[in-house]
Amino acid sequence: MKKILLSVFALFVALFLSACSDSKPTTNSNVDSNESAKLSVLDEIKKKDVIRIGVFGDKPPFGYVDANGKNQGYDVVLAKRIAKELLGDENKVEFVLVEAANRVEFLKSNKVDVILANFTQTPERAEQVDFAKPYMKVALGVAVPNDSNIEKIEDLRDKTLLLNKGTTADAYFTKNHPDFKSLKYDQNTETFAALMDKRGEALSHDNTLLFAWVKEHPDYKVVIKELGNLDVIAPAVSKGNKELKDFIDNLIVNLGKEQFFHKAYDDTLKAHFSDDIKADDVVIEGGEF
Repeated sequence: MKKILLSVFALFVALFLSACSDSKPTTNSNVDSNESAKLSVLDEIKKKDVIRIGVFGDKPPFGYVDANGKNQGYDVVLAKRIAKELLGDENKVEFVLVEAANRVEFLKSNKVDVILANFTQTPERAEQVDFAKPYMKVALGVAVPNDSNIEKIEDLRDKTLLLNKGTTADAYFTKNHPDFKSLKYDQNTETFAALMDKRGEALSHDNTLLFAWVKEHPDYKVVIKELGNLDVIAPAVSKGNKELKDFIDNLIVNLGKEQFFHKAYDDTLKAHFSDDIKADDVVIEGGEF
C-alpha cells in the first residue's frame, strides 16, 4: 500500500514540476514587442532609422529616377528635408515608387509612411487619408499636338482623350463628361507615349506637369490651361496618423520662414517651365493658400 502511495506522490510531484517548467518567464522578444506597441509613431520611425516616402519615378520634374538611378524632383527635395528634420540625415529616406492609382492603398497597407507623389487633395481622398498642409497649387490642363483644332473642352466630345488612372483628371472626366471616349493608362510614361503615338487626340493631366512636358516636346501645346477647380498638392499620411501629420504641418510652416519651396522651385522646376510661369503661380509657402 505504501508503495502505491509513494508512486502516486511521485507522479504528482513530477506533474507539478512539469507544469512549473512550462510556465516560462517573459522573454526579451515579448518585452520588445510590448515596448514597440507603446512607441509613438515618430519614435517607431526613429527606431527603424528610416522613413518610407512614396514618390513618382516617372513624373519629371516632380518625381523621377535619373540616368544614375537616383530619385530627383521637387517632391524628392521635400522628402529629404523631412528625413533630415526627423532623423538627422536627409539620406535616411527610403523612396518607394508609386503610381497614381495606388497611392491611397500604399498608405492603407502600411507600405509607406508618407505619400509625396504630387498628390492633389480632394474631398474623396480626404475620406481615406489625412492631408498635411499644402506646398503647391495645381489645376487640370489639356495638351494636344500643335496642328490640332481642339481649343475648348467641347471639342473633345468626338475625340479620344488620354488619361492616367487614379488622377484628378480621370476623376474629373469620369464625373463631368462620362460620355467622352477615353483611353486610360497606369503610368505617366504610357499616357504621354500614347499621345505621341496618336492613340488619342488629347491628353489631360495636372497643368503643372503639362507645362513642363510641352517645353520638352515643342510639337505640342497646352490649349486648356485651367480646367475644373484650382486645387492644392499636399503630403498625405494614413487616416488618423495625427502625430506624423502634425510633425509635417509644423515643418512646412517653419520651412516657409526660409522660403524653402521657392528655392526648391528654382532648383527643380524653373528650368522646366516657360518664362511666363512664375514660382508664385505654382508653389505654396508655409502651408498658407
